[in-house]
Amino acid sequence: MGKYVLGVDLGTSAVKVSALDHSGQIVAQESFDYDLIQKQPGYNEQNPEDWVSGTTVAIVRLILNDHLAAEDIEGLSYSGQMHGLVLLDANKKVLRPAILWNDTRSTPQREEIEAKLGDEFIDITRNQPLEGFTLTKLLWVKENEPDIWAQAKYFVLPKDYVRYRMTGNLAMDYSDATGTVLLDVAKGEWSEKICDAFDIPLSMCPPLIKSVDFAGTVTDAYAEFSGLTPATKVFGGAADNAAGAVGAGILQPNMVLSSIGTSGVVLKYEDNADVNYHGVLQFEDHAIPDKFYSMGVTLAAGYSLSWFKKTFAPSEDFTAFVASAANSTVGANGLLYTPYIVGERAPYADADIRGSFTGVDGTHQRYDFVRAVLEGISFSFRDLFDIYEENGADFDTVVSIGGGAKSPLWLQIQADIFNRKVVSLTNEQGPGMGAAMIAATGLGWFDSLQDCAKTFVHFGKAYEPNPENVKKYAKMHAIYKQVYQQTKGISAQLLAYRKAEL
Repeated sequence: MGKYVLGVDLGTSAVKVSALDHSGQIVAQESFDYDLIQKQPGYNEQNPEDWVSGTTVAIVRLILNDHLAAEDIEGLSYSGQMHGLVLLDANKKVLRPAILWNDTRSTPQREEIEAKLGDEFIDITRNQPLEGFTLTKLLWVKENEPDIWAQAKYFVLPKDYVRYRMTGNLAMDYSDATGTVLLDVAKGEWSEKICDAFDIPLSMCPPLIKSVDFAGTVTDAYAEFSGLTPATKVFGGAADNAAGAVGAGILQPNMVLSSIGTSGVVLKYEDNADVNYHGVLQFEDHAIPDKFYSMGVTLAAGYSLSWFKKTFAPSEDFTAFVASAANSTVGANGLLYTPYIVGERAPYADADIRGSFTGVDGTHQRYDFVRAVLEGISFSFRDLFDIYEENGADFDTVVSIGGGAKSPLWLQIQADIFNRKVVSLTNEQGPGMGAAMIAATGLGWFDSLQDCAKTFVHFGKAYEPNPENVKKYAKMHAIYKQVYQQTKGISAQLLAYRKAEL
């Protein structure tokens, strides 16, 4: 039998645990679902105990059902859902359900932070104090649940709590710490200025570790609980976006990630913290020690395509539906789509903007609309690429994952709109792969995450930009960029009308 590492992917709806061997092959995989607690609109919470029990059940299944010998599991690490607030008392017991990344109750706290620190906050953290981040949640509890706050001695994020339950040691890795917006990114330490400004004891912030750092071995109690041996080594792990970037091989300055899920993410490796995107793009510590990444989110990427198909072609095969866009032309015969159907995050932080088809005429066929949706999503990513170019970024390779990587046509569209080589992965596994790579590197199987990627990450066909198409798309994108300014006032009026009618 070989030796294995476990990658624990702790998501919002489920945990998935993957066992990988020295060659990077997945030998077994188990998952466990858990529930959200939604007390009222905008509230999203979870019971941290569900993460621990779900992870443990998945590990038990790997040992019992998949017949992995516990002594062959040398180490494990994590990818964790970001920003979720877990408050602990002096005995490190959970004080209340965790407030998750997608909880939006803390707008007053965001406004409080902006009023008190303004641009200085962005200079320190490299991020805006959005409702999703941990600091606003801390302030919400402080202001709304004083009895809980009085008992709170520590806070951690979701994966850190699971790691604590496995090892008995509290810590937080730098990639997740950046997402609390309590970290001074340039200094690499908790910000005393921010803590002092909002009367948060610095002692609440856990010790900082690197993603590949050894965080402890499994305790005897957890070994008995899970079936693992007490010799199993545990490593820091990373925030899900950082782990996802590792799993996709975004480990060099020349590489950018294009991820099309329900939302869309453009993520770029950053060699140092010298660049400042002034909060338009998020800026975070990478899982690679002393390296960083930046990212922009477009809210309705894959959701735009699934909405369009569900509405206009509910019974058709998805692959054939997407492939029909080949019957159209570059630029969809002069039809433009803006994917703002649930508002937008970057580069336009605008909850009221709504999507549009522009240029519709009587000659357009349904396949033109399909093509326009594919192109519009890619144009929204191109907006983020423009921010990078304006800041002097130099990169030549885009790694496409998610829905955009499943269609050769869409991969070519991305290459032509981005004017970059686009590659997909032959073994796409997302953040769980990155978590396993962190464990493998921490164990010393490889000298670095970059070295590990040579064995664990496999790229497929490269799609090169077509120069003629690049020119056409540049013209269309210039028009696309005008649509937001022309429609934002109209969108706000229509949204107000709709709310009034309801």
